[in-house]
Amino acid sequence: MSAPKIFHSFAEFYPFYLNEHRNRTCRRLHFIGSSLVLAVIVWVAVSGNLLWLLALPVIGYGFAWVGHFGYEKNRPATFRHPLYSLMGDWVMFKDMLTGRIRF
Repeated sequence: MSAPKIFHSFAEFYPFYLNEHRNRTCRRLHFIGSSLVLAVIVWVAVSGNLLWLLALPVIGYGFAWVGHFGYEKNRPATFRHPLYSLMGDWVMFKDMLTGRIRF
């Protein structure tokens, strides 16, 4: 296994991140997972039931990882670049909402 590429900024990382998400089904699964994460956060704010916060990693990563292992056939960037990958998830989510990226 080769050493992970070093990125000096998120702007440098994001094109790599998008390249890791070429499969439309993978992007859709990311979008579903991110949407459900936001829904759970709203639910926690409304209900006050903090226990639901435990579901966030399962929901967020679960959908994304199914997309990567089942459709994209690659290893999620989270394993090599956790912070930039988390940022990439939300920028890609915004880019899908605004139509910059097709999903």
